[in-house]
Amino acid sequence: MTYETVIDSLRPLLAAEVRAELPAAAEPRDLEQAVWVRLLERLGAQGPPPDPAAWLTAAVRAEASRQRRADRREGPYLTEPAAERAASDPEHLALDRERARALHAAVRRLPGRCRRLMSALLSPHDPTYREIAGELGISQGSLGPKRARCLGCLRRILASEVAPAPRRGKG
Repeated sequence: MTYETVIDSLRPLLAAEVRAELPAAAEPRDLEQAVWVRLLERLGAQGPPPDPAAWLTAAVRAEASRQRRADRREGPYLTEPAAERAASDPEHLALDRERARALHAAVRRLPGRCRRLMSALLSPHDPTYREIAGELGISQGSLGPKRARCLGCLRRILASEVAPAPRRGKG
């Protein structure tokens, strides 16, 4: 039995098991993807399971259980904590605006590609990595390393603008 045959034969069973196991609020594609990843890891390490249907049923139950535990532990913020504080405190609001101005001024001083990348990342339109890569004409996989280098450059620019704290006492 080839890997493709195993995967093709399990598709309908996976869909049925996911529907049966998943809570109504959960995303079925996430669970399906997690099970496919588990199967591919198994195929690469050990080959096909002796009883693919039983393996799939157990894998769906295990992944659904893991997902339910994660959902109980991880809850979305109703509002961002910083936004809550800033909305109620004019001083924090003014400081946040000043930080944003300083950040954008520092980004404008970055060299060419870094300036374009950081501007895209800070865009209020919140573009995806794919959109940013397309806009900049670079591969999506190189965005992470390029972003890390640009953030380092931005840190150096911002650090040079911050005056060191005065020393106290002798020394």
